[in-house]
Amino acid sequence: MASSRLELTCSQILAFRRRVGHLDARLTHGPANLRRAAWAGLQDSVPRAALFSIHARVEDTRPDTWADPNLVQLWGPRFNVYVVAARDHWVFTRGRLTEDQSRRNHAEALAARLRALLGEGEMTYAQAGKALGVHPNQLRHAAPTGSVLVRWDGAGKPTIRMVPPPEADRGDARRELARRFLHIFGPSSAESFAEWAGVSLSHGVSTFDEIRRTLIPVHTPVGDAWILARDEPEFRAEPGPPAPVRLIPSGDTYYLLRGNDRDLVVPDNDRQRALWPSRVWPGAVLIEGEIVGTWRRTKDTVTIRPWVDLTRTEVELVEAEAGSLPVPDIVGTVKVEWARWPV
Repeated sequence: MASSRLELTCSQILAFRRRVGHLDARLTHGPANLRRAAWAGLQDSVPRAALFSIHARVEDTRPDTWADPNLVQLWGPRFNVYVVAARDHWVFTRGRLTEDQSRRNHAEALAARLRALLGEGEMTYAQAGKALGVHPNQLRHAAPTGSVLVRWDGAGKPTIRMVPPPEADRGDARRELARRFLHIFGPSSAESFAEWAGVSLSHGVSTFDEIRRTLIPVHTPVGDAWILARDEPEFRAEPGPPAPVRLIPSGDTYYLLRGNDRDLVVPDNDRQRALWPSRVWPGAVLIEGEIVGTWRRTKDTVTIRPWVDLTRTEVELVEAEAGSLPVPDIVGTVKVEWARWPV
């Protein structure tokens, strides 16, 4: 019997992810396009990673764009620091609020204690934790209520402040979070959604069940999965030209993957270990739509470690892209150093 699942190739999947992730052509700068760039959130756990993710997608990104009033920072999926559109903060908070009543009560009670402590002010999360007699990391459990926002400039301890909790329904929020996950990370599964969002497997499965009528089953080179039905035309479309070069930072959505999904992006095991080490991940060097190496930044110096021999033109393009990074708090220009691989 013929399979009823849509067959998708690796090239179709990667072309789709680059296109919907706005990595093939930068968007013009503006509130609507900052929101599009942050559709599934931009991880900011490594200092200024979200800023560099924006730079890879949006023209005229400045060193202070991460603090644009149309964006906010919060503890998002897996309690990592994320930058999201201010109007979407309900998705990344209420969408992760636990189904367990006792844990939800704990989150709400913790948020109430923080509100009583902070009022309309702000405080470092270390100071707030000390004042409440809890480990500062425990304060992250109040984040899914939607009442807590973070501000972290990459130096020092994050500060936290309270905002009115969103009035959005929890179910609406988690369904929207799942749709955004599938649009940016698709094809994927309920299990991968749960792992990415940092919610229980039952939470992930029930959410996918609720949106099942809007999904299409597909088969990929790494197994069966789901896509949004409205994304099918994009998967079938002829790919456009990829960008010559992009430097995408640690934790960027393009390669924020686990398990077999990594085989689609980087099939080679040694290169996988270089891109996804057990310690802090490096950034990825994307040339003509293919990850061909890694990069790391220390202050004003960007170190590129290519996996393949690059042409002179490619070297110049990589150096120009590195030089355009909106690195804050440096005097002069970004320096580029080249390193050998393997180490």
